[in-house]
Amino acid sequence: MKLATGKAWMPAAEYSRGLRGLGINLVVRDVPAALAFQTEVLAAEIVHSDPDFAAIRTENAEWMLHADHTYSDHPLKGSLDEDLARGIGAELRLYGRDPDMAEARARELGYEVLAGALDKNHGLREAYIIDQDGYLWVPGVPLPPES
Repeated sequence: MKLATGKAWMPAAEYSRGLRGLGINLVVRDVPAALAFQTEVLAAEIVHSDPDFAAIRTENAEWMLHADHTYSDHPLKGSLDEDLARGIGAELRLYGRDPDMAEARARELGYEVLAGALDKNHGLREAYIIDQDGYLWVPGVPLPPES
């Protein structure tokens, strides 16, 4: 059951026609709580939000959130139990977000930092941060080239 009232931000079909490439949609328990993580830790911009749905973007990425209650008729509904972790095995990598800043903000706000910002052998500095729904976010930036 949808909770949003009033005129839609844009018709869903219109929004869908504009999507390209790889799409990420996270099913979350509470859209406003999820948006706090997205904006405060990931420095993302909210394109649109209501109690059912949010569109979020950074300079190089765009993704969506849907509230659990919007999945009442969806095949995933059974896997949205409160006791089940979400996103196990998936890393949501946000390139271009300073991992030190994201880690500091996550710690300030009480999010779980699985691994703090480190320089990795594959050429990125990254941190591993778990959001309120159990999704693992990996903000990262390229390391300077070795001289």
